Amino acid sequence: MIPYDFDYYQPTTIEQATSLYHSLRLDGRRPKFFSGGTEIITLGRLNKVYTDAVIDLKKIPEYNVVYSSEDRLIIGGGLSLVQIEEMNPFPLLAKTVSEIADHTARTKITVAGNICAQIFYREAVLPFLLADSLIVVAEYNGIKFYPIHQVFKECLCLNEGAFLLQVSTDQKLISAPFRTIKKRKQWNTGYPLITIAALKVENQIRIAISGLFPFPFRAFEMEKYLNNNQLSMEEKVNQAMEKIPSSVLDDVEGSSEYRLFVLKNTLVDILVELEKE
Repeated sequence: MIPYDFDYYQPTTIEQATSLYHSLRLDGRRPKFFSGGTEIITLGRLNKVYTDAVIDLKKIPEYNVVYSSEDRLIIGGGLSLVQIEEMNPFPLLAKTVSEIADHTARTKITVAGNICAQIFYREAVLPFLLADSLIVVAEYNGIKFYPIHQVFKECLCLNEGAFLLQVSTDQKLISAPFRTIKKRKQWNTGYPLITIAALKVENQIRIAISGLFPFPFRAFEMEKYLNNNQLSMEEKVNQAMEKIPSSVLDDVEGSSEYRLFVLKNTLVDILVELEKE
């Protein structure tokens, strides 16, 4: 049970949600937007998250859409990971989220909830980082579109009172060749050691990684070496690994040395597979 009381609101429009947050803050309240709710419930029980007003976004239609035009694919932040698996609008995304937690949890975890979570892994963001997607943000003064690399810097950095409404992705990248590999210390569920997602675009391999640091990231510097065809496979991976800072996670899931060992071998597997495409 969450050890504090809060008011619960369920707006049905974007304008209601953002205006409500603004008015609550003016009243000195501490509102939070609610999507799947797994993190508020889990961390609230541990007194690591506090709110006195929950704004549930799930009744907002634009928050729950999958819309495909000739140029763009729009995915609503309120879609659960299971819905993404079943609809499969973006194969790399569907494959990546299908290995997050277990099926029961994935029915509750939403795309926006995972991307904005406080946990280290947040694997749902990896495909969008690779596809240079646009983050569609609902703000008090309207809807804004931001390149993902502008607003996702270790976390999704939005203005207070704003929320991730949708993610917009170029259709040309949706069907690009991909690989995603999740390595765990043991068992088939639970937190990973390393997750690597890769997308091959115009014969160049893009790499995004989760589990190496306390945040997911696009490995721009590593990509330069992984795509250098003047190098052997071993040289590509070794030189890419040299671009990793020393502050690799070292915890109960795995030591930093073991994480780097797993990363190196997984990169080789991904390169071998994608170079066939």
